[in-house]
Amino acid sequence: MSETPRPQGTAGESGTGLPQLRTGRALAHTPHRSDGRPPHTPRGARQPGPAGRRGTIPPVPGRPALLFFLVPAALVLFALTTWQVLVSGPLLTPDERLSRALVHTVPDSVTERLADLGNIPVALPVLAAAMAYAGRRGRGWRAPLTAGLAMALVPAVIVPLKEWTARPGPLEPWAAGYYPSGHTATAMVAYLGAALLVAPHLRRNWAVPAAVVLATATGAGLVLRGFHWPLDVLASVLLSFLLLVPVARVSRSTRRSSSRTPSRRTGPS
Repeated sequence: MSETPRPQGTAGESGTGLPQLRTGRALAHTPHRSDGRPPHTPRGARQPGPAGRRGTIPPVPGRPALLFFLVPAALVLFALTTWQVLVSGPLLTPDERLSRALVHTVPDSVTERLADLGNIPVALPVLAAAMAYAGRRGRGWRAPLTAGLAMALVPAVIVPLKEWTARPGPLEPWAAGYYPSGHTATAMVAYLGAALLVAPHLRRNWAVPAAVVLATATGAGLVLRGFHWPLDVLASVLLSFLLLVPVARVSRSTRRSSSRTPSRRTGPS
């Protein structure tokens, strides 16, 4: 007894041909990929897609694109504020008005304590302790030494700028050397530098927010007490950001190398 095969042709086909393989249940459970590659392609055998696309391999993280905009912006703003101080430009008028409106609005006993956070005997031990901790917990002293170099550059940069600009203070117009604020730069580089060093070794990143609070409190105390003009503090913030960029990059590379190290183990420990 013979069976007549069903015609396999569809609309638009002429003539009869060999029966074509029909996808049945045997192929219904075969896993498929949306990109057309086999389901178990080795990672090293993956090729980039057409026109040089990356395919399914995630892009390797490179330089943060944000730094390419923040660093030049900080340089331009710092140069602008310095130029205004040197030539007694129009930007100093709103700066002085803001200072007069803020000075002594908070009790001096409070603002003096906040301003003292930028003293070297207070801020420097915090950075030194973070350097020792990161050096022992990390895999080298590259990041701690970078943070120490940034701290050493603070007086090397701030002192010549103070002598060059010779800006008088809000409460001491007969004195000079208030621009930029050395206390603000000391607090930012010490506290934020310490936070960047210890952050890779913490389970929760609480160090950086705490450092931002301390640095902000220092700058606010200096302005509210009348020790510095607001523009002095702003210039130090911009300058400190530029000094902290290398520290952040080195600490970031240290964190990546530490996270990749455990994956190289092939056997049980």
